[in-house]
This record gives sequence, structure tokens and C-alpha cells, in this order.
Amino acid sequence: MTILIEKNYPTFTIIIDNPEVKNAVDGQTAQELGDAFNQFENDPSALVAILWGAHGVFCSGANLKAIAGDRGNKVSKKGYGPMGPTRMQLSKPVIAAISGYAVAGGLELALWCDLRIAEKNAIFGVFSRRYGVPLIDGGTVRLPRLIGLSRAMDMILTGRPVKAEEAFHWGLANRIVEDGTSKLEAEKLAREIAHFPQICMRNDRLSVYDQVGLPINKAMMKEFVYGLNTLKSGEFLEGSKAFIEGYGKHGKFNNQLK
Repeated sequence: MTILIEKNYPTFTIIIDNPEVKNAVDGQTAQELGDAFNQFENDPSALVAILWGAHGVFCSGANLKAIAGDRGNKVSKKGYGPMGPTRMQLSKPVIAAISGYAVAGGLELALWCDLRIAEKNAIFGVFSRRYGVPLIDGGTVRLPRLIGLSRAMDMILTGRPVKAEEAFHWGLANRIVEDGTSKLEAEKLAREIAHFPQICMRNDRLSVYDQVGLPINKAMMKEFVYGLNTLKSGEFLEGSKAFIEGYGKHGKFNNQLK
């Protein structure tokens, strides 16, 4: 097994652990990754997932040696993507905790996550440009949506390495942390997110994804439907009561709903 799972509810950490190939993903590993995220999605106690690569590397992409052999990544229109979960639309957020290389298919895994916490030593890039391996797990879709067409083309056409600081300024990395701390910092952030009213947070998150590319009037109606579903849940009534009792006033985030 090259995919490990740590359950520390409400967090659910999925770990790529294959140091011999710098956490590259072959067909079996991709299957295990997809299964792990299915397990997260269906676990009511798990509110936020973290994807982390052990041994100082997030993921170096698809395992090209496996592709040349008989353990290559599955390439099919149905089911999981070649890297595993990249076609899944989960109802709950995922944070990538990135150290070392997040390149080629590893970059695509990071792009699939909702947030990316990068260590100072992190390097992003379309390193597969050198070998004629296409971006087939959302790279050409998600990258320009995150950082804009011009910068995405810079990465996609040149394949050059993008270090953490540049990635942060581009919006590719959400936060930069000290080397060796991305998993810890991701766990802290996950617990903060897990404390919020979950129905509202999840519907707002899905609204963001579902309105991409729509005309403004249709996008506004999409948002309205998600917002209405949240209001119908009655979750805001508990929040309103908490506000009256003093929770969260003056921009404070360090106390919790009762």
C-alpha cells in the first residue's frame, strides 16, 4: 500500500508514501487515492481532508517507469482520472500540504484541492513537458482558472519550475510555511474550517465551482439556489443566536459556536 490514511477527526489525512519514486503515482496508487477520497466523502465524521506526500515530496507525477511497464495509469473516460481523484467533485473541502515537488500529475493533484499550503522549498511545474506526457487530470482546465491564462501558458508551454514565493504571488499557493510544517499547518487550518457551520460553508464552496464559465445572470441564480438550500436548512438560526450571545463579534474567529 502506497496510500496511508490518518483519521484525527474532524480531519482526514491521506498520505502518498512511496519514497523510492518520489511519490510518483502508478495505476494501483491512483486507484488507492480515489478509494481513499471516496472513504473521506462517505465518512460523516470527516469534515476536511488533507493530501500530503511523505518524505519531503508531495508528488512527482505519474510513474513513467510503470507506464512503460504493465502498471501504468488507467486512461479511460469513465471512473477515476489517471492520477486518481481528479474527476471527483466532493461535497467537502480538501487541503494540499505541499513540500518539495508538486509537478506534472502531482501539480494536477494539487490543483484539484481547494487550498494549497506550500513549504518554502516547494516547486510547482509541468515537468511532463519534457517527455510528451499530456496534462490529462485537469491541468489545462484548473490552472488558468486559478492563476489566469497568461501565467498558466507560461507554466504549460515552458515546463519551468515555479518556486513557492512566485506561486504564492500568482495565487497558486494560498500560504507559505516553514519547511517541514505543511502537514501540521494544514491540520490547523482544517480544524478551523471544520468549526464553521458546515451546510453553509459547503454550499458556498459548491456554488463557486458550479458558476465558473456561466453568464452573470445564470451564475447569480446558481448562487441563489445554493443559498436558498442553506436557508431552508435553518442552520443560520443557530448562528444568529450565537451572534446575539457574543460569538464572532468584532471580526473574532478564535471562539466557536456553542
